[in-house]
Amino acid sequence: MAIIEEKLPSTIDEILEAYDLESEMSDWGMIRAGHINRTYHITFRNGEKRLLQKINTIVFKKPLELMDNVVRVTDYLREKIAEEGGDPERETLRVFLTRDGKNCYCDSKGGYWRFYNFVENAFSYDSIENDDLFYRAGAAFGNFQSQLADFPGETLFETIPDFHHTYKRFLNLKAAAERNAAGRLNEVAEELRFAYDREEDTKIVVDLIEKGEIPVRVTHNDTKLNNIMFDSETKKPVCVVDLDTVMPGSALYDFGDAIRFGASTAAEDEKDLSKVSMDLHLYEKYVQGFLSTAGKSLTEKEIEFLPFSAKLLTFECGMRFLTDYLDGDVYFGTAYPEHNLDRCHTQFKLVADMEQKFEEMKRITADAYKNI
Repeated sequence: MAIIEEKLPSTIDEILEAYDLESEMSDWGMIRAGHINRTYHITFRNGEKRLLQKINTIVFKKPLELMDNVVRVTDYLREKIAEEGGDPERETLRVFLTRDGKNCYCDSKGGYWRFYNFVENAFSYDSIENDDLFYRAGAAFGNFQSQLADFPGETLFETIPDFHHTYKRFLNLKAAAERNAAGRLNEVAEELRFAYDREEDTKIVVDLIEKGEIPVRVTHNDTKLNNIMFDSETKKPVCVVDLDTVMPGSALYDFGDAIRFGASTAAEDEKDLSKVSMDLHLYEKYVQGFLSTAGKSLTEKEIEFLPFSAKLLTFECGMRFLTDYLDGDVYFGTAYPEHNLDRCHTQFKLVADMEQKFEEMKRITADAYKNI
């Protein structure tokens, strides 16, 4: 992570005073990795390092519920890691409490701040450099699922309601088309037809959850490669980070979104759709990695729907881009007027490609499951 010197928050003295620190601050820097929260690297005179982070309350409107989720999950992981003979200080995040026992501090300007441990001698990747890296990423997120398999996911707060409720995402798209707020409806008839033809797909996983056919689990909900810290020497996964979107959900959501993001052959906003496809080899590597650690903790029904989840989460993302395009680009940042539409096109192209490759995806998944 690149550390860049910038300006400390004006309330830094107040924030530091809120914590029972053993030493004074000696150095600091700003970490630019991540786009949501403001993060500082703090070094103290005794050599200790911590991450100081300001929670983005525009995105996360209930910071106390968010922090309750993070603390409960990381406390559970620390116990599990210790039981397995691992290093809790390195293999999961630790939230430091304030002097009065709170998991974050609200400063005099209304900003919410938290202190995390700093994972030494570790780094993150921003892109899939080779297939072995994608295997290791699958193993890391699979291990996250396995370690939390017995945690009662339904007891966590839903900090972003209906985040992966795909049917409600579909209904949001229909409502945006009816509003036609940006006057773009006539431009997207083909895209809407593609989405409407797959309405029934959007109900499948949420129905499975509601009927109790698949369990509610702890889900990360942002399974991008750069949310895994890797050891600087061994290059093995060390710690899953960025737990702000940890919520109750389905393991299928985390798996499907990882494939959407990592197994695509093109950028998310690629204009040349001939370059866009789902790489079956990368799919196979991720499935193998994921099931090598999570396979024995998942139900057979969850295993069965892993290939479908890749298609579903890709479709959901495409619907979100199309919804935002119809609404006038009010949610996702854009660099040009058709940016969200281009993003929608890549996701829908991936969906169509997965549909063509679906039987092969099922075979690959079944073979990987047999070999765990």
